[in-house]
Amino acid sequence: MSRMLCLVVLIAAAGFGPPSAAVEGAAFLRDRPLADAVVWLEAPDAPPTTGHARVVLDQRDMTFIPHVLVVRTGTVVTFPNDDRVFHDVFSDHDGKKFSLGLYPVGTVRQVPFDEPGLSRIYCHIHPQMAAYVMVVDSPYFAVSDAQGRFTLPPAPVGAYRYHAWRPGGATLEADVSVGAGARLQVRWP
Repeated sequence: MSRMLCLVVLIAAAGFGPPSAAVEGAAFLRDRPLADAVVWLEAPDAPPTTGHARVVLDQRDMTFIPHVLVVRTGTVVTFPNDDRVFHDVFSDHDGKKFSLGLYPVGTVRQVPFDEPGLSRIYCHIHPQMAAYVMVVDSPYFAVSDAQGRFTLPPAPVGAYRYHAWRPGGATLEADVSVGAGARLQVRWP
């Protein structure tokens, strides 16, 4: 290995890469804080994710938990049935199309989400059950909490295009600068 390459590897391993910063923000519907809004930065040159974390969309008390899930392209989502009844989970509109078939309590199914986009998730047996999986081509994403707050993971300092989506609303997009103390307010009319 050349000396220059060794130096670059050592610098990166020591955490001396390009400066990065998290972006804190809040989502609103008019003037009210908005839960379950998905916010992400466009990052076509972002490094690939190494070793995806286990991501779960649970079924409990006749509900999908969480109601809104965001994952990076290529993530496998686990669908355990932790309810007291059978479920038949599917998505046949937009995004990833799949049907997991009928499966009992204690059973687990998995689905790879390999294309960006929105998947609406339902149960054939229980029509009141619905969830959303937003798949993004970026490691910099978050879902807003009950107070509308979110924090995007640290991204290299610079200018980005952000996108924001909420159930039942249009996708918003605009520019944001990532740097120390960066704040972002997303507001749907």
